[in-house]
Formats: sequence, C-alpha cells, structure tokens
Amino acid sequence: QRSSQYLRLRADTLDRFINEAGEISIARSRMDREMQGFKQFSSDLTESISRLRGHLRELEIEAESQLQSRLTLLQETHDSFDPLEFDRFTRLQELTRMMAESLNDVSTIQLSVQSNLGETEAALQQQNRMNRELQRGLMNVRMVPFSLISERLQRIVRQTSRELKKEVNMVLDGVDTEIDRSVLDKIGAPLEHLLRNSVAHGLEETALRTSSGKPLIGQVTLKVRQENDEIVLTVSDDGAGINLERVKEKAIATGLLQDNSMVNEQTLLSVIFEPGFSTAKTVTQISGRGVGLDVVRSDITALGGRIDVENTINQGAIFTIYLPVSLSVAQVVMVRVGPQIFAVPSVMVEQLQSLKVDLLSAVYEKKSLEWAGRQYPIHYLSKLIGELNVVAEQQPYTPVLLLRSGSYRIALHVDEIISNQEVVMKPIGEQLTRVPGILGATVLGDGSITLIINPVQLANREVLAVGHVRFETIKMPKIEQKKMVMVVDDSLTIRKVIGRLLEREGFQVITAKDGLDGIQKLQEFIPDVILTDIEMPRMDGFEFSRNVRDNARTAGVPLIMISSRTADKHQNLAKEIGVDYFFGKPVAEDELISKINEIIKK
Repeated sequence: QRSSQYLRLRADTLDRFINEAGEISIARSRMDREMQGFKQFSSDLTESISRLRGHLRELEIEAESQLQSRLTLLQETHDSFDPLEFDRFTRLQELTRMMAESLNDVSTIQLSVQSNLGETEAALQQQNRMNRELQRGLMNVRMVPFSLISERLQRIVRQTSRELKKEVNMVLDGVDTEIDRSVLDKIGAPLEHLLRNSVAHGLEETALRTSSGKPLIGQVTLKVRQENDEIVLTVSDDGAGINLERVKEKAIATGLLQDNSMVNEQTLLSVIFEPGFSTAKTVTQISGRGVGLDVVRSDITALGGRIDVENTINQGAIFTIYLPVSLSVAQVVMVRVGPQIFAVPSVMVEQLQSLKVDLLSAVYEKKSLEWAGRQYPIHYLSKLIGELNVVAEQQPYTPVLLLRSGSYRIALHVDEIISNQEVVMKPIGEQLTRVPGILGATVLGDGSITLIINPVQLANREVLAVGHVRFETIKMPKIEQKKMVMVVDDSLTIRKVIGRLLEREGFQVITAKDGLDGIQKLQEFIPDVILTDIEMPRMDGFEFSRNVRDNARTAGVPLIMISSRTADKHQNLAKEIGVDYFFGKPVAEDELISKINEIIKK
C-alpha cells in the first residue's frame, strides 16, 4: 500500500489562504445582505401588483357599465348600435384589456424573479456551507496536539521543584486536545509562569505539608479540554492557596487599595493581576522580580482569551484560561447601543430576555437580574465603554443579554439585538491588543468595522475598581423615548420617503399601508403624531380619522392629513372630523417637519 505523502508548507502562505477564505466570508455576508433587500423589494412588488390588479378590475367594471348604459340609451332612442363599431367606447375596452395583459406579463416576470431569488438563496446557502468547510479544513491544517509542549512544561516544573527542594508530581490531562499552532506557541510562556507560581507560591514546604497531614509529594495538575468554541486550560495545585491577607497587606503598601477599604475575596484575587504586584519577600529568578500575573493576563488577552482564578485556603488555587479555538472565525451576536454596533461572542450568551419598562426599573433598583437561581449584575453597554452620558432608548420591551465568562456573569442592557452571525476576526494592532474587554475586530458586509468585545471583562474592571480609578456604581441610565410618528399611506414610495425623512430627524416611524392596517397598529402603539392619506383601499383616510377620534385611547393624538385632494370640501370635511392640519401633495419637507415639531412641543 502506498504510504501517505506529506507536503511542507510555509506558515505565512497558509495564513494568507485562511485570510482569503475569510474575505470570501465577508463578501458572502454582503451578498446575504443584498439578498435580504431583494426579497423585501420582491415582497413590495407583489403587494403593488396585487393592488394594481384590483384597481384595473374596478376600471374594467366601470368601462363595462359605461358601455352598457350608452347601449341602453341608444336603444331607447331607436338608434341602431353595434358595440364593435362604436370607437369611443370600444377603445376604452381595448385599453383595459391591453393593460390587463401587460399586468399579467409583469406578474409572470415577478414570479420568475421570486423563483430565481429562491434558487439564488439556496445556492448562497450551499456556498456558505462549502466556504465554512474550506475554512475549517484550512484551520485543521494549523491544528496540532497540545502534547507538543507538554515535555517543555514538565521540564519547567522539574527545574523549579529542584531549585526550591520540593517534591512535586505533575499530572497532565487531555494533552491530545488539538489547538491552533499560533495559539499554542503563544500560550507556552503564560503556562510556564503559572506552573512556576504553583510550585513556588502554592505548594508548601515539605515540613509544613507533613504537619498539615498532606501527602509529602505535592501535586500540580494541568487539564486541557475543548468546550464549544473555546479551549479551556486549568492549572491547579493542592497547596496552601493564595494568602489573601498577605495580598491585602502588599496591596495597601503599594497603594493599590486603601487600608480602610472593605474588600471582598474577588477584589483581592483581581489585585494579583495588577502590574508589578508580587507577594515574594526576596527577589530570586523564580519570584519577586516584579514580573507577575499581569504579563500572563495581557498575553492571554492578546489571544482573545481570559483568565479566572478560584482559591480555597489550605486546599490550593485553580487558574482557568479560556482561549478561542480559532483566531480567524467566530460566531457573534451583533448588538446596537445608540448609533454604535458591537459584536459579542455567542459562546458567552446564556439567555436573551425582553423586559418591560417597570421590570427594567426594578432590576436596576436591585442592581441585578435573577435567572435560573443565579444573580446577574446589570450594566448598560454605553457605560461599560466609558460613555456615561448616553441616553438609552425607551421601548415597550428592552433587550437584555445574560452573559457568562468563566465564573463571572452579567446582564447586559442594550438598545437592540440585531442578529447572530459568523464573522471573520481581523487583527486590531498593537494599540488595542492589550486593552481589556476588546477581543478583536471584524469587517461587516457593508465594509464597516465592528469591535468584538467581552462585556463581562469590562464590567468586572468597573465593579472591582482596582487601583486609583474609581468607576460609577450600577445605576439606571437616563431613558428617553423617541417621539413616534405613524405614516398611513397606500403608496410604498410615500411611506419610504416620508419614513426616511422622519428617521433622519430622530423620530421612531411606524408605517401602515391603509386605514385598516393603521387601526391594527394602534392596538399596539400610541404615536405622538399620525400622518394619513385620504384615498386608500379597505379604509380611506376620512374613515380612519373618525376611528382615531372615536377611540378614547387615541382621541388626543394629533392628525395630519396629506393628500392630492385639496379642494375646500375635502379640507372642510377633514376639519369636521377633527384633523388638525391639512397638507397637499407634494408636501414641502421642511414645512412638514417644522409642523410636527411644533405639535410635539405643545
């Protein structure tokens, strides 16, 4: 049997291939976005054709009735009449029939476009699957077993234990787990540091272990496993644990903490990651050099990962490192706060909730949200990124994400949850690499750049308040409801043009295609102003306005009528019904906006 052949490949060539596969993903996401636009336009076209068919049918009936009445009149005056020779009326019949044929042609083309859209969408989905397989295949080329560095780590433990004259047994578990080659190269140094710390700081002297009833030989364990889209590395020991009292003394001596401050265990555990912090009393090659866990944390953060620590006195400390499996592709949830869009890794999201205004206020009063028996401290995303004066949008249901990162949990208050999608991770440069909470960046289909963030890390930085920087305590952001305007018009063009104009002016816009649709929308929303047309199918503007005025909930809502019917009788009837202002089409945009602002300020 022919043996497998191997090919040596330069790492930068493979990186280029992976990057190009990522660019294909970005281009495909743009196509997906355009496809959604096509589908919406196709849906609008179907609706317009349906409305046009109804109007044409009415026209045919009207033409037929006119022809019949004319025939009856001529028969009564005993004039001979042949409809086929009566040009004035048969031409109208011909035109209506020709229009009906043209409409059927348009309808056939529209159905073909709709069918082609379906086929194109299926082809895009297939391409998406193939692209993902290509990306995974390329990534698997870079995957290597963790065991490649296990000998190096064991040697570090042996050397350190020999220097410190301690008996240490090292246990490695899950070393067959595959990890990205570039991640493996960069994680070696932080792991060495943690293992050295476990032997030097964690494990007690032999005499002390004997008096404590512990085995003579100390044990250091390194476990490697994959959970979802993360590699989890756990370094633990059976030593004395982290001496929190000594940490507190040192932190007060170095000015990291005030001597009278009440600090909890989590705050003290966060102090050990501060730059230059060390509890060693003497400087050796192993400890006391001022090069501490801050370097470990910054190296892990640079890889888009995070580190957590758990401590049990006299039983040992557990350091847990979470790293992304891939540095090129990630599943994220896109969220919006104010005008800014951010991406949050999907693996962090435990639950999505929508809270009513009073429930949101209650959660902020308690400073946390309870779910599944756990407490999630609530934070508004704008405050976490340092924009303290941003005003949150008031909505009937406010979106909140329940996030978990290691042993930490938070509830993240945002203005909108946009979508869940796969994105391509891009390098963000040296300036942002070590900024806590920023995992990377991605380019969206429209070319805009979006940061991928870890809000839990941002929140912990705020809550723990280590160092001299003090952050605001959790409190509810100012909430402001956008003024809501309802546009009721059967013309798609008018709805879009006026809708975009109002959105640019900062209004929230609700559209309805006729009076009946408007009445249904009013069951859910009570707008600040209603703009309505007169001539609409199913329910015209006059009947709609009467319904608005007769309903106690909406009787006080200002009504503005915009119509091409500007005769006095129409304006007088509108005034009688209770319409506040009447504009003729085409309406001057500045005049309309100033009138709406004037109404709202009253």
